[in-house]
Parts: sequence; C-alpha cells; structure tokens
Amino acid sequence: MAAVEQKKQYAVVKDFKGVNTKNNRTVIDNGEFGWLENAMPIGFGNLKIIAGNDQLSNVTWAQEVTYMQSVNINNNEYMLAFQDDGSAQYVNLTSGSTGNIANAGTFSNSGVMITQWKNERALILDPNNGYKTWDGTDLHDVGAVNSITINNGGSGYTANTTVTFGSPNQANGIQATGTVVIVSGAIADIVMTECGTGYTSAPSVTITGGGTNANVTCTILNQSGSDIATFSGRTWIASDRTVFYTAADTFNDFYSVSAGFLTITDSTLRTIIYRILSANNFLYVFGEDSINVFSDVRVDSTTGVTLFTNTNVSASVGSKLKHAIFPYFRSILFMNEYGVYALVGATTTKISDPLDGVFPFIDFDSEVTGGQCLINNILCAVFNFKYNDNGTDRWIQAAFFERKWFFTNQLTNSNYVAPGVKDGFLNLYGTTGLNLYQFYEDEANPVSVNIETALLPMGDPIRDKQALKIGIEATLGNQPVILDAHVDSESAQSPIITFANSVLWVNNSAQVIDWQNNSSQIISWLGAQSSGAGYFLYKSDAKMYGKYLGMTVQSTSTPFTINGFQFEHELRARF
Repeated sequence: MAAVEQKKQYAVVKDFKGVNTKNNRTVIDNGEFGWLENAMPIGFGNLKIIAGNDQLSNVTWAQEVTYMQSVNINNNEYMLAFQDDGSAQYVNLTSGSTGNIANAGTFSNSGVMITQWKNERALILDPNNGYKTWDGTDLHDVGAVNSITINNGGSGYTANTTVTFGSPNQANGIQATGTVVIVSGAIADIVMTECGTGYTSAPSVTITGGGTNANVTCTILNQSGSDIATFSGRTWIASDRTVFYTAADTFNDFYSVSAGFLTITDSTLRTIIYRILSANNFLYVFGEDSINVFSDVRVDSTTGVTLFTNTNVSASVGSKLKHAIFPYFRSILFMNEYGVYALVGATTTKISDPLDGVFPFIDFDSEVTGGQCLINNILCAVFNFKYNDNGTDRWIQAAFFERKWFFTNQLTNSNYVAPGVKDGFLNLYGTTGLNLYQFYEDEANPVSVNIETALLPMGDPIRDKQALKIGIEATLGNQPVILDAHVDSESAQSPIITFANSVLWVNNSAQVIDWQNNSSQIISWLGAQSSGAGYFLYKSDAKMYGKYLGMTVQSTSTPFTINGFQFEHELRARF
C-alpha cells in the first residue's frame, strides 16, 4: 500500500516585535528576531529597511574628532567638533557653512563638555583649561571676576563714588562692571552687576569719587570640571563631588550672594560626579552607581541665598558613560556596563533585557555615545558602541522605540554620534573621525541588512519538520531588490537561496554577474516578473529538516518593507 502523503502545513510571521538576544532563537516569541540589523519593526506586517547615511560633502575635519555636540545660537543649528590636537571646528547645519572655533592646543583632547545658554552662546567646560564660551563668532575664556578683596577702604568717599574694571584681555570680551557700597566714607563692598568674560588675568580695579587711599583687587574664575549644564536660569558645573552654580539669570557670576556650591558627602556617591543633565524640571546628578536630583531652586527673600532640594533617587544604579545619558520623552535613558535603564521620576527600570546577549561583547574601553533622533519619522533612542561580532570589532547602533530594540550599522567606524536639528527634524550625526555623516537619511545609499527570525516550533516542538517552501512578502520601491535567504534549523543552515524581482545573470559557478552602466553603477535587468513598486512575493522551494525552522535574510538593496515571512512544511517523526 502506498504511504499516505503527509499533510502540508503553513506558518506566517507578521507580528514584528523587535530583537531578543537574551534567549535562544528556539524560545523567543514568533515575532521576535535573533538578530535584526538595519530593519525597523514598526508594526504588524511592517518591517521597514532603513536608509543609509548621507555624507556632508562640505565637512572635513582637520583632525580626528574626539567629541561632538550640537547647540543653537541665534536660531542657527551648529555641530561643534573638538579634535585630538586641541582645536575645534563647527558646521552650521542650517546653512552648511563651516569654520574654526579654536586653534590647536586650546582644548584638552578628551573630557570637554558643552551646553548652551539660552540660544545666545555655547558654554564649554574643559577639564584642564577651564570654562569658555562661544557666541557663534568669538571664543572667550569666561575669566569672570570671581572674588574681590578690599585691602583698604580708604576715606572720604561719597555716594557718587564709582568702580571701573580694566578691559578684558581677549577681544570682544564682556567688560566687568559693579557698584560701590560706602559706609562712613569708606569702601565697604563692591556689588558686581556684570562679572565679565575674556579675562585671562585679573583686571585692575579703579575707584573714583573724591575719597583717597582705597585699594581694591580681584581674582578671576578659571573653573574646570567634569560636566556643565544650564538649569533653572543658572549654570551648574560639576567638579569631583562638588556642584558649583552661578547667581540667578547668569552664566558667569560665581561671585554674588546667590551663587554657591554643594558638595555631596553622602555615601551613595561612591566616587565622583560623572554627568549632570537638565531635563523634566530636575537637574540629574550621575555617579557611577547613584543618581541624585536637584529641584525646587529658589532664592531666600531675606538672605538672598539660593536654596534647592537634593534627593537621592538611586543608590545602586548610575553610569560613568557620560555621553550615553540623555532625555527621551519624559524619562532619562542611560547606559552603563551592564544595561540600559530608564529613569522616570524616582523609579529606575532596566529596559535592555532583549540586549543581554550583546552586552558581554561591547568594548567599554571605547567611547559609548548616543542621543534621540527620528528614524522613519519615529522618535528613537540610539546608543553607538564598538561590538565584538564573532571576533571582528565593528561599530553598531542599538535603537529603541515603543519597547522594541533593533540594530543599525551606518558606518564602518562610527566612533562618535551626536543628535542635531536640521530643517526642523531631529537627526543623528556620526563621524569616522574626519568626516561628518547624517544617519538614516539617504535612501539611495543602501545598507547591509541582516535578519534572523525566531526558530519556530510550528505548533509541535517534539516532531521533526521538513521545510518545503519559503516565501517573503515585501513592498518594493522603484528599484530592484535582491534578497539572500537561508532556511535555518536548530542545528543547520541551508545553502543560500537568492530572491530577486529582476533578471539575474549567473555563470557556471552559480555566481551572479554584475552589469554596470556608463556611470559604473551596478544595474539589474528587469523582467516580466517585476511589477516595479508595490507588493511582491518572493518564493522558493526549500530543503531543511529540524524540530524548529526559521529564516536568515540578507540584502544590500535600496530601502523596502518586509510584510511577512512564510513557511510550508510537513511533519515527520517524533523524537
């Protein structure tokens, strides 16, 4: 008697949920992926291949970039680049113009941090060379008046007495000004009305107004530190375990009575402050394994002293990866050496469980950077790091949105990324050190796609399955799309299956022969099976046995969208 033909069975995967590297491919959800690179799981039946980078052709940094940060000055968006010889340059993202900020030796080659004051100027903190400001034209040492000593109050001074400070050493600096307080004809105090900028040495102090013998001297600020932020109308500088703050509505007055500092003595801060960040009506203060928040900043109406609350919200989780800490919606996301966390209010929650299989292979000796950006018009949080991929180091980005993760690979060596605004859109910019690229921007620049689906039990993990056919549903653009696919089991992988909606020319060794046009561009021959843009079903016979079946798909084609993965199989023996 002839054997009864096994009933063909089918599986379709359309509910795309993101990558999961924590668990084996045989146990992750059907809609999860063992690896998902340059493909964004937007929603049901919508796995969109992302665009490649767009190199800004007019930007070539003079030296290797060690730090980038964007600021807005007078409604112009700038990307500032600090370089390993201590120089700095800018590109105006609004106009495309470029220029120099500082010559070699001006800044340290690491540790520089930036924030902005209103949209008037960038505030730049150097760990060795102090506090500087750039207004889009001129760079100055802040060099503000920081203390005043009345060596001799003199006598005979009247209410018409004035004080004059010498001019700044640096051109176009702000000259310090103040008023004199007279008690019984003597100089009792100098009240600063402008602490100035551009002083590299203490200015002279001249008292005029009829009296004699007054002698007043001053010192200037040269504050260094680990980070700088603007919060509640003041500038805040972190140095070791201390946070210094300016007087209200100033970026350079560390002298007046409402200026001051706070040293955190609590044991929750085990080492030093690595990062301070202003967001959500708080100033977040990050240690390696702790987080404090400053809030409710106010000035005492009687004494003029600044008051604020200092609250520890995490005594066990923090981060020293200062460029991997940034706002995302109403939360603060931060990465450390064992995960990515979201801080919402006073609650810290790990959100990177799906990436647990990746973290052991991240090189934390290299800089980890990140920020918010729009990918396919969806706001994502992106972390850039060096990853050991089966013995080969490469830079990749882990992108997060709507509780889902996926990976991107925009540059071979994207050693630094930073967000910036261009044409009203929040973009991510990356550099290989000497050039600047806008990520996720150029659909004509294809990326390398690598997708590993879950290994599906097909409803019965005990029985063997024989794969018969596979299919990939896709929505195409106006360009041919070529996909290389493998059928996977828990222990093997099929030979490559090449799908195309164009005619392929193949030699005797089964290698695809490329055709080039007059511009040396690779072209494909469109055949009758191609319908151009729109829905297309790639399908092929498949040969693979296993208790679990899945698919690996790779491509370097122009962006398109995968709508589903299809499997036809038959059940075989149990055990």
